Amino acid sequence: MKDLNDAAMSDRAHVDGVYPFPAVMQTRTIETNGTSIHVRFGGHGPAVVMLHGFGTTGDMWGHLASALIEDHMIIVPDLRGLGLSSKPDGGYNKKNQAADVAGVLDALGVRTFELVTHDIGIMVGYAVAATHPKRVSRWVAIDAPLPGIGPWDQIKQEPTMWHFGFGGHDMERLVAGRERIYLDRFWNELSRNPKRFDEAKRQHYATLYAQTGAMRASFAQFLTFGQDAADNKSFLAQGKLQMPVLALGGEATFGPMIGAVVRCVADNVEDVIIPDCGHWITEEQPQATTDLVVGFLHRR
Repeated sequence: MKDLNDAAMSDRAHVDGVYPFPAVMQTRTIETNGTSIHVRFGGHGPAVVMLHGFGTTGDMWGHLASALIEDHMIIVPDLRGLGLSSKPDGGYNKKNQAADVAGVLDALGVRTFELVTHDIGIMVGYAVAATHPKRVSRWVAIDAPLPGIGPWDQIKQEPTMWHFGFGGHDMERLVAGRERIYLDRFWNELSRNPKRFDEAKRQHYATLYAQTGAMRASFAQFLTFGQDAADNKSFLAQGKLQMPVLALGGEATFGPMIGAVVRCVADNVEDVIIPDCGHWITEEQPQATTDLVVGFLHRR
């Protein structure tokens, strides 16, 4: 396990507001797998698919997309139910969401690709890589566990993980109109310094999560963990992933465990802990995160 020292971090400053995507990128809504997925895409070269998690949307990847656009094709979907994608009643298990991603790529004519994933995106990303191993050439897994894998039983019993089982009609009623209050809990408690998830970011994402059906879909991402765990064990029974994997973790959150978890499902893993950083690493340490991911994807 490597620890990124302070001297190697080229820029500690966070970026106020949501970092804009390159102007050359386009948006499209793609109908696939019984839902509508909003996707940003643009550039030329090897395809890089960026998958966000809970508490953000595909908007989190603007900084990284800007660093890669010169020599990559960037593809940034909003996950089923989140951001500007549609919010169907079901289908939130990660194996099914992997089919969403595959459908988006098929529609764009992309066969092989690299994956960059955060939070729930890690879980979808593993399902993508496990079901389409010949299509995924590299995988970056950032700061989250995998249901059913490694220390999962311990992780889900942690008191701070109470939201894993939070959902249903009454919970939706409790949070309705109070989305910002609910989300502030995650942005505050899962960051090293809550001020780095600044007010402009909070307002942006709170508005997206206040859309009709968005919190229901958010809860559903967690309430499918039982099925996800069973699916992941089935994936693993077929063998570990063989593509190179970079596992990144924030020092203050999941960082110390990220390498151990990812090594349970992949043979070729490099792991790095980003110091002075919590869970929201593209918001808290955007340049350090970008440098690590760009370096890994450019390595041949």
